[in-house]
Amino acid sequence: MLMRNGKLNAWVEEIAALCTPSRVYLCDGSGEEFDRISLEMVEKGTFVPLNPQKRPGSFWCHSSVDDVARVEEATFICSKRKEDAGPTNNWKDPLEMKALLASLFKGCMKGRTLYVIPFCMGPLGAEASRMGVQITDSPYVVCNMSIMTRMGKKALDLLGENDFVTCLHSLGAPLEEGEKDVMWPCNPLNKYIVHFPEEKSIASFGSGYGGNALLGKKSFALRIASVLAKEEGWLAEHMLILSLTNPEGEKKYFAAAFPSLCGKTNLAMLSSSLPGWKVETVGDDIAWMRFGKDGRLYAINPEAGFFGVAPGTSYASNKYMMETIAKNTIFTNVALTKDFDVWWEGMSEKAPQGLTSWLGEPYKEGEKAAHPNARFTVAANQCPILDSEAENPEGVPISGIIFGGRRGNRVPLVFETFSWQHGTFIGASVSSETTAAAKGAVGNLRHDPFAMLPFCGYNMADYFAHWLEMGKGRDAAKLPSIFHVNWFRKSEDGKFIWPGFGDNVRVLKWMFERIDGKDNAIKTPLGYIPKEGSLDISGLALTTERLKELFAIDKAGYLEEVAELKKYFTLFESKLPKGIAEELEALEARLSKEE
Repeated sequence: MLMRNGKLNAWVEEIAALCTPSRVYLCDGSGEEFDRISLEMVEKGTFVPLNPQKRPGSFWCHSSVDDVARVEEATFICSKRKEDAGPTNNWKDPLEMKALLASLFKGCMKGRTLYVIPFCMGPLGAEASRMGVQITDSPYVVCNMSIMTRMGKKALDLLGENDFVTCLHSLGAPLEEGEKDVMWPCNPLNKYIVHFPEEKSIASFGSGYGGNALLGKKSFALRIASVLAKEEGWLAEHMLILSLTNPEGEKKYFAAAFPSLCGKTNLAMLSSSLPGWKVETVGDDIAWMRFGKDGRLYAINPEAGFFGVAPGTSYASNKYMMETIAKNTIFTNVALTKDFDVWWEGMSEKAPQGLTSWLGEPYKEGEKAAHPNARFTVAANQCPILDSEAENPEGVPISGIIFGGRRGNRVPLVFETFSWQHGTFIGASVSSETTAAAKGAVGNLRHDPFAMLPFCGYNMADYFAHWLEMGKGRDAAKLPSIFHVNWFRKSEDGKFIWPGFGDNVRVLKWMFERIDGKDNAIKTPLGYIPKEGSLDISGLALTTERLKELFAIDKAGYLEEVAELKKYFTLFESKLPKGIAEELEALEARLSKEE
């Protein structure tokens, strides 16, 4: 195989010699290619075509029970120095890891096809976009990458002779001659997702699922891109991007960071409950942001599709996503109906009769029909509320940045921070109740700074310092306002106080007006919260007492939070930036001050 790029030719030859596939195939990204590879997976039993009358162009599949989520314990940042990976990442000496990977990858593609996937993260030709090439032996990955990235001939032509991020992936399941393949090949005993920041390269072995295998996603767009961003002076963030337009036609763009399963996609595609206020989406997961010549912060969505969590998605919670996935979608680990459509918990009140569960077996009542981390893969251009500027190569101007987490108590519905430095501290302080997106216990409270804990490609203390540095010396009037939200506060009876979903636009409206300079806030120790009467709750069954609960600041409780944060920040030892320590001390002083 000869390609114009010398580095790419040499790399493909090297990997083919190591992995010994039956053949090497260069992906062109065409519709015909997608159809052909999909049909091959149907014949093998991996894909089941869905009812063309109900969900045309779509497929159902389910993974191995051992391959259903991110495996953070098997994810490594192999920088040359351990301190550059930091205390929140798994580290291994790069030379040792390369020796281990060489032994694992040796002969691992025997009996399989080695696919070469050239792809672009971000709009084709945009200055902010970056190029990658993934080698994989998984046809499932090829089909998903064709949806999630700008993949194929156009990307290869754009690559030319330029450099690119190398992304090597194998299922780790070689086939001997005559051996029958399994429906979902993987290697559950040997999973590694490895990043080499200095070399801008990724290697993933053993898993065929999600971000473990779709290396353009978290591995490139966050872990490696965060390193590029630090080196080049921009931000690679685990953030949705949305636009909010008021009744007068004025539009503002927001970026928001929440840990997984905290409502990111629902917010990105919010169906507004307020007449005249409209939300549109640019992206639901990742934002690459850089300052423009005008001093404002601009964002692009590096992805071309949505890899969304299915359970909980419904016409009630996210009608626009339901419309987006009405066709041409790959569904993984959801349930299959007897008429070949899909179903999951939360789609409707009752499960249909005759379901096949995500395990590929007849569904039994009381079990999970869909895995809690079941996913759908769909092109962003199918979204009915995709913002008109979503593909703008210059990006969209960000007026507000929002942080949040799943917190049942203490944290108010919304507050605005005092400054960029204070906002950076609030981002560094994000914590959330754990969910099913990552392997491990569910419901515990864990720190997740900037919602980047599993995704930062270098020392998180240096990441905090980079954020602080990005705001220094800039016109404060042009910097985005920074907010924190908590949709999940509960009353004493354990019920959510705030209705959430489409009513979250009421909080966005308050932010919009705040950015416009409206006098709609009062100062508290945490930040600025809405003045009485300034949060639009028209038509909501929300009593004055309940509203007060949403904004109640328990000083004693928050001082406990401060003490816990102090303990957490000791992780970073002397590398914790001075600005973060200053803000923590200032918060403690404000909370301790007598009224």
